[in-house]
Amino acid sequence: MQEGLQEVRKMRSRFAAAWRALPTAIRRTIVLVIGFTLITVGLLLVVLPGPFTLPLVILGLFILALEFAWADRMLDKVKAQGKKVDPRKLFKKQ
Repeated sequence: MQEGLQEVRKMRSRFAAAWRALPTAIRRTIVLVIGFTLITVGLLLVVLPGPFTLPLVILGLFILALEFAWADRMLDKVKAQGKKVDPRKLFKKQ
């Protein structure tokens, strides 16, 4: 079990090193495409029938926040609003 955990850590560090070795413009382009794709699919699922609307939008923001400060600030606002939600009130039986 320890060997598997160490292998995962090695792969993660290799991926992180390769990610940091990419030029900033390429990294940002990759993050933009993936992040906005997830947000767009999440927003489309609001209109189209399908589950997982908010998780995709939040995941897209999380990915964008890896490279962009504005997305990090927006993600902080989403987290603050999420803490205000009380699930007991949302699903209260009447």
